[in-house]
Amino acid sequence: MADTNVNNVSMTEKQKVKEITDRLEEGLKELFESEKYKNYLATMSKFHNYSFNNTLLISLQKPDASLVCGYKAWQKNFNRHVKKGEKAIRILAPAPYKIKEERDKIDPVTGEMVFDENGMPQKEEVEVKIPAFRVVSVFDVSSTEGEPLPELEAQELLSTVEGYEDFIRAVTYIAPVPVSFEDIPGDAKGYFSTEENRIAVQEGMSESQTLKTLVHETAHSMLHNKEANQDIFAPAKDRNTKEVEALC
Repeated sequence: MADTNVNNVSMTEKQKVKEITDRLEEGLKELFESEKYKNYLATMSKFHNYSFNNTLLISLQKPDASLVCGYKAWQKNFNRHVKKGEKAIRILAPAPYKIKEERDKIDPVTGEMVFDENGMPQKEEVEVKIPAFRVVSVFDVSSTEGEPLPELEAQELLSTVEGYEDFIRAVTYIAPVPVSFEDIPGDAKGYFSTEENRIAVQEGMSESQTLKTLVHETAHSMLHNKEANQDIFAPAKDRNTKEVEALC
């Protein structure tokens, strides 16, 4: 009899997770297909993807930075202006230059050195690109003002916090990268790190704000994580398999 009760409880839990997961998947699908999502993609595509080194430089100078762009790029691409007195973030931009130098001539077909009639290596002048960098200034969106940027809102998915723990569990299961709840310096409520391949959510927020942030960053990780995108377009897992994994 005890085993039967355990199985009944287990089935109830599975059904609960299935219901929550179905609602969330449908909500994310609607979100991705919405006009707001398309506008969000169009705007985000205008932002530069910074290297690991520059991302680190940005983080060291402004830990709460979220969207970073150059002074003129803010004006040209987003119709926003850097506020007077705002401090710039210094990063490195490629600034290669070219020089000409004399080298041994190589036959483009055989790949072997070319010799003249006296048996001496022939020379030719070639243009060589020398890698170099220069310091440039960029500014976080918080340092600018002007037209608002489109946001990927998810409020319509979270009209209630009933079943909060189940929602957290379901979203964490669907997220393509690890999720952690931690104390994030600055004003950021959460972020998706492409370098660390993880999602961080500010701890101690209200249930509704926590859920909204978690769904937002999960959508963000699906958009920017190439490996996750491959999984999204791969054949879907069997529903029973997903239910069992959700309980593990």
